[in-house]
Amino acid sequence: MSGLASGAALAAAVRAGERRALARLLTQVENGTPTAQAALAALYPFTGGAWIIGLTGPPGSGKSSLVNALARQLRQGAPERPAVSVAIVAVDPSSPFTGGAILGDRIRMRDLAGDPGVFIRSLASRGSLGGLARATADIVRVLDAAGYDVILIETVGAGQSEVEIARTAHTTIVIEAPGLGDDVQAIKAGLLEAADILVVNKADQPGADAALKALRAALNLAHPAARRWAAADAYAGAQPGPRAPAEPGAPPTGLWRTPLLATVAPEGKGLDELLAALDAHRAYLQASGELERRQREQLAHELTARLRDQLLAALLAQVGPEALAAALDQVAARVCDPGAAAWALAEQWRAARAPGAGGGAPSGEQSG
Repeated sequence: MSGLASGAALAAAVRAGERRALARLLTQVENGTPTAQAALAALYPFTGGAWIIGLTGPPGSGKSSLVNALARQLRQGAPERPAVSVAIVAVDPSSPFTGGAILGDRIRMRDLAGDPGVFIRSLASRGSLGGLARATADIVRVLDAAGYDVILIETVGAGQSEVEIARTAHTTIVIEAPGLGDDVQAIKAGLLEAADILVVNKADQPGADAALKALRAALNLAHPAARRWAAADAYAGAQPGPRAPAEPGAPPTGLWRTPLLATVAPEGKGLDELLAALDAHRAYLQASGELERRQREQLAHELTARLRDQLLAALLAQVGPEALAAALDQVAARVCDPGAAAWALAEQWRAARAPGAGGGAPSGEQSG
């Protein structure tokens, strides 16, 4: 069976709710096969229904425990909130030496096993920076098209630069915990700015009050125009969410006020408040038009990244490994700098693709 035909068959099986087909397709997506590309094209019109929640934070902050507790709460539902189906994408770091990954987050979520409304998939980061794997966006699209209502993405937990999740999720939860550093460490830039909701997990441990105080101060200092955070009145007892519109029918003029919450995941403490904040953020994004803007920005970033990868692959295929090795030799010998070497390779590629250069006419043109 061709990749196109097998991809269409897998896509149809996924839409029909076949979990084995879903697992097989996710493996194909991770490996970047032609079957996966065909299936993704078939499934794309059925995406857009899931709410995507990213959870990130430093190692030891309790991300897996909070994901587990949040998934249980979403599955149980409540009088004001119906139970929903949940998919979990857990990204584990790959070894820079062997390329292997433990993929052990599912061990921490074993109490979700057997629930037909929960699907858990572990991914290896495979060297990607920013806390996610390269295939994460496509994995999420497959789960979205499969009909899951909420998709929880747990990132690697690499540290302060792990902000790629903000370009993938609708709502980003940044998790901190007491005892992971001093006050200065807690307010360092990068990871904190990605937060739509900020959570101090393990709030029953010593130092929780100090961590809350430091993070509250950091949020009050954050630039509202850059990160859509309001000023210090966010912590004057106001509930998270948008301010009232300036006039009937006008979009909300207020900025999102990032709530700071305390949780103890294994005991379920603070989860009701976290779910309320998630509902408030979703309502804000939809009412303000921010959701559409974010989605367009995310797609633009992804399209640019994919285009960059394809152009690089085309360049390397055109100039050949010998030219790349020669350029590397020149850089290593200090004959030219990396910028000049990259420019020379790009010029060589452009010259080879020019009409009449022997490299073939551009697409759509025919030689005389």
